[in-house]
Amino acid sequence: MKKKFAESLNTAVFTTRYILERISPIIYVYHHEDDGAWEFSGIEECSDSDIRLLSLEEIINIDSSVLELAELPLGGYEYREEKDSGWVIKNGDLE
Repeated sequence: MKKKFAESLNTAVFTTRYILERISPIIYVYHHEDDGAWEFSGIEECSDSDIRLLSLEEIINIDSSVLELAELPLGGYEYREEKDSGWVIKNGDLE
């Protein structure tokens, strides 16, 4: 059975135009501790004009492997080397 996010599928999440346009795979996932927001990004350096808001459902449709991260705690983040690599769990500081 697939894991499900506690948040509704229409919850707004942060991503980049590179993910939305499928130029880059999702490499980093952050679950922000301060506000509970989710962020999905690739390897590109982004400016404010590259940031996009999508629904959680849209992110799942772009890359269903993020369902594996549904239970990522607040303040946690995960990354992988490339799209087909396994997720590496990190919690707390991004340092």
